[in-house]
Amino acid sequence: MPETPIFASAAVAAPHSLAAQAGQSVLAQGGNAIEAMIAMAAAIAVVYPHMNGIGGDGFWLVREKSGRVRGIEACGPAGRLATRERYRQKGYDAIPARGPDAALTVAGAIGGWSLARDLAQALGGRLPLGVLLADAIRHAREGCPVSPSEARYVPKELDTLHDAPNFAAAFLKDGKPWPAGETRRLPALAATLEQLAHAGLDDFYRGDIGREIAADLERLDAPVTRADLASYRPRERQALSLRRRDATIYNFPPPTQGLAALLILGIVDRLNIREPETAAHYHGLIEATKRAFAIRDRVVTDFDRLSVDPASFLAPDRLAREAAAIDMTRAASLPLRNPGEGDTVWMGAIDRDGLAVSYIQSIYWEYGSGTVLPATGVHWQNRGMSFSLDPKAVNPLEPGRRPFHTLIPALAAFDDGRVTAYGSMGGDGQPQFQAQVFTRYADYGMSPAAAVDAPRLLYGRTWGAESLTVKVEDRFDPACIAALRRMDHEIEELGGAYIDSLGHAGILVRHPGNGRIEAVHDPRSDGGALGL
Repeated sequence: MPETPIFASAAVAAPHSLAAQAGQSVLAQGGNAIEAMIAMAAAIAVVYPHMNGIGGDGFWLVREKSGRVRGIEACGPAGRLATRERYRQKGYDAIPARGPDAALTVAGAIGGWSLARDLAQALGGRLPLGVLLADAIRHAREGCPVSPSEARYVPKELDTLHDAPNFAAAFLKDGKPWPAGETRRLPALAATLEQLAHAGLDDFYRGDIGREIAADLERLDAPVTRADLASYRPRERQALSLRRRDATIYNFPPPTQGLAALLILGIVDRLNIREPETAAHYHGLIEATKRAFAIRDRVVTDFDRLSVDPASFLAPDRLAREAAAIDMTRAASLPLRNPGEGDTVWMGAIDRDGLAVSYIQSIYWEYGSGTVLPATGVHWQNRGMSFSLDPKAVNPLEPGRRPFHTLIPALAAFDDGRVTAYGSMGGDGQPQFQAQVFTRYADYGMSPAAAVDAPRLLYGRTWGAESLTVKVEDRFDPACIAALRRMDHEIEELGGAYIDSLGHAGILVRHPGNGRIEAVHDPRSDGGALGL
């Protein structure tokens, strides 16, 4: 079994080693966990551009030493020109995946960094912004090796991605993807980060950088305007919470699918599955996922347009009814909509004072819309694809409306004083991967490293695949797979031991008393954990 790294006082975990190094450096300079996360978020935006960027969104959960949990929603709304009529007039039946018409929402990530930095300073953080962005600037200006993850990814709709404005100049070499290990520089992005370090993060929306972004978007006929940027503000949100066994678990409210993550854990808890890594364990997770997603798809929309309180679905009686509807001998035939697919990064940090951060940052599909703004080097997300052109849909396209998000950072506080930050990338897989990792650690006593390393499954369509099956890595016990098939689960064996599409997960656990931190990031990624 893999060993979990243990750190004396502070730790970070990230899916790329250079991002983890940026966070460790900030901790070593006396920065707190939020400041370390800002440094990591900036660095990973440069070194892992297929998964995220500053042209995307982010969501924060922060647990203070006092036990207070804060949420920061850094999710940009649809631009004022992003109307259903505009897309219909252009001949679209659905919002396109790539190009300027896919770049239809404001990028909220930088706004989230700014609000998080305000909180960091209120909690004693004192490091200058230039220090927090230094690693990211250096990697963009001097270059860094292309990661194995980026090199092995085969993006969906490859032709439309490669044809997106300025994509080839930024992310192709001689018309082809960069090979792993070769050094790539992003000089325009370096200059943008340097300007933000000098002028402040607000410059992205209401300063010189914002003006350049808006001018490029206008030239490309994208729906986001200068006024949209200028009016954008991140928001603090109260986290959803679930009391479960000996812990309180926190996740993010709408417009994210955090409700689904908590529903899965709450339902599975009531199935009383005693043995881990068994057919019963996995059957329970799959069936709980089906029921959680059915609720999610009816309920989750823009926070300001909710028709029902999401927390009401987490009441004990509601969870008990959902669990009672599960047949533990047979798979339910429950339609699942076309799921949210997305490439994302999850990262965690805990400092010597016990301040814990769970953070997730994304541009939705790999490289987002593919649209790279020439003046700033920012590649813009395509998160607005989750909107519908049907006015009767749960998430219809409307200017100013926030899109549905698969992004969900998670935290847990145990009664014995342990604090855990955890999460994963993976679109619709995120709540499933969180449940697999958390139950292995919290319910069945596996170490953090073993819980993350263990084979995973995914119910639904995974990235690049259209089949609605239960997809599994090839390290599962064949007897378990056979038992699931007898329960009428359609099992698709993916033929690999560690599959990217089954998530890049991580977990940090701070122990009471000695303050030591166990921290690990996924062997499926290019990162790991570092600390002090």
